[in-house]
Amino acid sequence: MNKPKTLIALIICMAFALGVRAQDTAKTQSRIFAAVENEPVFPGGIPAFYKYITTSLKYPQVARILGLTGKVYISFVIDKDGSVTDVRPVRCMGAGCESEAVRVVSMSPKWSPGIQKGRKVRVQYTMPISFDLKTESGDKIVPDKTSMKDLRKSEYGFVFFIKGQTHSLDDAQKILGKSFDPTTILTVENFDDPKYVVPEKKETYLVVMKNEQ
Repeated sequence: MNKPKTLIALIICMAFALGVRAQDTAKTQSRIFAAVENEPVFPGGIPAFYKYITTSLKYPQVARILGLTGKVYISFVIDKDGSVTDVRPVRCMGAGCESEAVRVVSMSPKWSPGIQKGRKVRVQYTMPISFDLKTESGDKIVPDKTSMKDLRKSEYGFVFFIKGQTHSLDDAQKILGKSFDPTTILTVENFDDPKYVVPEKKETYLVVMKNEQ
């Protein structure tokens, strides 16, 4: 008399097991891995990827005016078809550098996708993108000083944030002098405070200085 009930219970267990297996497969397919058995490969390898980045980056004009150099860290996912998706900055220095890094990484040629347990999977990376000023011959330039005069003459307005206070360019010059070391810049942000915005300029930027300033 108990056999039909046993059979029904067995069918229910099998259906549940198949459902769990299907869910696990779906999770594996949608999961983003940090490390896999076979890592994604850019055509030519990582050196070729960085060469692509270097040759494709356009130095943001505001960063060039300020002499701003450094690294922006970009997170992105190599999808199952090898395309680069979900590109976003995770550490920024401003002045348009992160948006330029995102633009270039988003346009990357397809990679060979990552493989985990014989399946193509999504893999996440975080990589530094360097912004270095260079001469026409490709030699790096180490910025010495950024001139307040050059900032004043540019098509952009600049406001400074020094030791917790906002200063106009003229007031910042009284504190920093006629020029300053660009490596003392922490970040550069778009600024829209009516008190400090320079109407005749294209845009106004807040130059946040490191605490030692």
